[in-house]
Amino acid sequence: MRIDPTLSPTPEAWLAANAPDEPVFLFHPARLMEVAREFLTGFPGLVTYAVKANPAPEMIRALHAAGIRAFDVASPAEMALVRAEAPGAALHYHNPVRSAAEVAAGLEAGCVSWSVDRMAELEKLAGLPRGTEIAVRLKLPVAGAAYDFGTKFGATPEQAVQLLRRVEALGFTASITFHPGTQCTSPAPWGRYINEAAAVARSAGVTLHRLNVGGGFPAHRDADRPDLQAIFDTICEAAQGAFDNPPHLVCEPGRALAAEALTLATRVKGVHEEAVFLNDGVYGGLAEWRDIAPMDRVRAVSRSGGPLQGERTRRVVFGPTCDSIDRLPELLPLPCDLTEGDYLLFEGMGAYSRALVTGFNGYGVRRVVEIENQG
Repeated sequence: MRIDPTLSPTPEAWLAANAPDEPVFLFHPARLMEVAREFLTGFPGLVTYAVKANPAPEMIRALHAAGIRAFDVASPAEMALVRAEAPGAALHYHNPVRSAAEVAAGLEAGCVSWSVDRMAELEKLAGLPRGTEIAVRLKLPVAGAAYDFGTKFGATPEQAVQLLRRVEALGFTASITFHPGTQCTSPAPWGRYINEAAAVARSAGVTLHRLNVGGGFPAHRDADRPDLQAIFDTICEAAQGAFDNPPHLVCEPGRALAAEALTLATRVKGVHEEAVFLNDGVYGGLAEWRDIAPMDRVRAVSRSGGPLQGERTRRVVFGPTCDSIDRLPELLPLPCDLTEGDYLLFEGMGAYSRALVTGFNGYGVRRVVEIENQG
């Protein structure tokens, strides 16, 4: 996917000047830097970036330039990407189930932190250099996320105790990691996880080197911006209260760091009765709308770049493919003066959208344009 480095002042100005008929990701590097600074100044520990959220080279370069010095990678391909775009950055290999070839790739790439959630997976790592950090991934039945990450990965507290003991017996450096689930708007899950992590470490008789509080930090999806500082404060206070000697803290946001970096610009192909047809849909940049609640940050723009002010009516929105399930899962409130050739701008679309684009039916976002301001 190519990126056009020519700066335009706003998304509206670029659309009016270029009238693209294909869907386009509009890249906002200044906004990405702003969010990175919010994490780097507010979080009380090491900030890493979960590459899976948006593995675009320009994202890695921009975050590294902003001060992100460690990246959470899940595959050899992500390792190679970070090595190419952010030389010298630390790699945290926190996909807890790996093939023998992937373990070898992680060793060759110089990964400094690894996670496990099963004893058999820990034994696969027995050949790593002694002293390597191994973070045991903990899971709890905690509500508050858009969906639960504990259904696939994570050890129960009882299993985590045994894993920590084995980590130390093998001569590795013991840590704990967890992931409260995606889009957690309340600080409460972090507080509960941190208290349980401290209890697990005490039961195991292990002093933790680091506590990785995962991702799950919410992105801005509706009218109210999430209060990240409240989450940072809860994490700090919980760690100070739960541990006699608090471990170093690490976080690995993906969505919250990446979301503001992109706006998805889609063009209206047709307006028919109660349905609107776009040139992108759930097989493209809007793929994640099938999995989590839709967001409110959608604005309609005329082909000349002006805002559409008509009364809003809730309509079915279809994507461009021939598949009938290529539609947004809920009705979208759109202005009544929306017509063919106008645009819908979906803001805060930097997380997962680009990573999930397919080429089904010959459609999909293939172009990225750099924009000076959010608009």
